Formats: sequence, C-alpha cells, structure tokens
Amino acid sequence: MLLSKAQYDEIALFITTLRPTRQCMRRLKERFPCQSQSTLLSIFSQEYQKLIKRTHAKHHTPEAIEMYYARYLNEVARDPTVPILLELANEVDFSPALIARTVLERFLQDHDGQPPTKPILSSMLRDPSLIPDPVLANQVHLCIINDCCNGPLVDGIKHAIGHEHEVLLRQKLKEHNLAFLDEDQLRLKGYDKTPDVILEVPVAVDGHVIHWIESKASFGDEASHNTYLHDQFWSYWNRPGQMYSSMSEECLQPQTLPFRTPCNFLIGIYK
Repeated sequence: MLLSKAQYDEIALFITTLRPTRQCMRRLKERFPCQSQSTLLSIFSQEYQKLIKRTHAKHHTPEAIEMYYARYLNEVARDPTVPILLELANEVDFSPALIARTVLERFLQDHDGQPPTKPILSSMLRDPSLIPDPVLANQVHLCIINDCCNGPLVDGIKHAIGHEHEVLLRQKLKEHNLAFLDEDQLRLKGYDKTPDVILEVPVAVDGHVIHWIESKASFGDEASHNTYLHDQFWSYWNRPGQMYSSMSEECLQPQTLPFRTPCNFLIGIYK
C-alpha cells in the first residue's frame, strides 16, 4: 500500500502528541482507521526514534541520571507497587526502556561499587529476574513490556518480523521458479555486502531488468531510504565485479521512491 507525502505528514504530525506506550496505537488507529495497524506502528516507531536521537543527550547528563535515580529511590520508598519508572518516562517524554536502563545502570553502580559491563546490563534488561533487587526488577519489566519502540522485547519482535519477510521472499521466488542466491550462499562465495537475494537469471518487470531484491520489514519513508542508500545500496553500486552492481542511480534517488508500508521489497534494477 502506498501513502502520499501529505498523508504521511499528517500521521507524523499527530504522532508528536503521543507517548511511546501500547495505548498510543489505539489513538492512532482511531484517528487513521483506513491505515493498517502495522503501518501506523512502523511510522510511529520511526518517528519516535528520531525524537529519541534528538533528546538522548539531555537525558544522559550526570545531573539527569542522578535526578532520575533519586526520584526512583524516593518514590519507591513510599510505594513500591506504583510503576515509578514508567510514569517518569512519560513525564519527561523519553523511552521507558531507556529510562529503565539508565536507572538500572546507576543502581548496579551503587550495588557493585563499579559500573556494570554492557553484557551484564543487557542480560538483565532481557531477563529482569536477574536484577538483584526484586522491586527494581518489576519496575524494569513494566518499562520493557510497555515500550513499543525500544528495548529487548521490541528488538526481538523486529528481528522475527525481518526473518519472516526474508522467508516469505524466498518462498515467493521459488513459487515463480526463479533461480536465486540468498545471503548465506553469497557469503560463502566471499561477498561482503549482499542484498537478501541475487537473481541468477535477471527478470524483466514493468520494463525494468531486476538483478537483486532487498526486503525491508519497515515503513519506507524518505529518511529510511536515505539511510539505506548510504549504508547499503551504494555499496552494491560500487562493486563493479559483482552481479548486482548494475543498477540505475536515478531509480534509487530518495525523491523518486514511494512511501510504502511495511514488508517493502526494494529491487535493484538496470535501465
């Protein structure tokens, strides 16, 4: 499904009034009933990630960290059953999972006498039962399950969806009897930069010759197109000895790419 730039801008503007909780999706769906749940969630996630990047620094100053930690200690002493960290995240307009990470890291520094290593911190966020304080473990758990944009739960869901779409792509190619090499096969051949599949025999679609296909299980807005162009697609273009080097630069200009809903397939073409 395609969205116009005006439709996308309208959704993005409305998203600025929301917080990254599960309840925000109900409001989005009520406001834009014609759009699918997956489309709205994907747009919301990407727009909120932009906000997080813009405001991340101010939430990680030493003063901010000490303020959040002191706030947690004071309020948990009064009533440990209140979702303190979740409410704090909503109050300061920041990701609940990232607030939980900040407070947990500060707690472990007090508890162990030194800052925790990243593997230890990550393992406790994935499994809050490993946190030595059961009250904080519950607070972190609430933040993780209520954050629809960040955290280990969201990361796991994104990974699963991405894998599902790659499997779907291979199934569709097999159904149409198209010979192809997937990423694993390409890496065995020594390719360091690979799309999801390279067609061993290019095919023509709507007047274009298709050499490779890249599956992206996310909303294709202008910012993501620019990112993928810089991080991935130009590397395909710059490898003249590889089969998928022959694609049209014009066809990959961000302004010519449509706004697409999740399960987007980008194709490498040659004109």
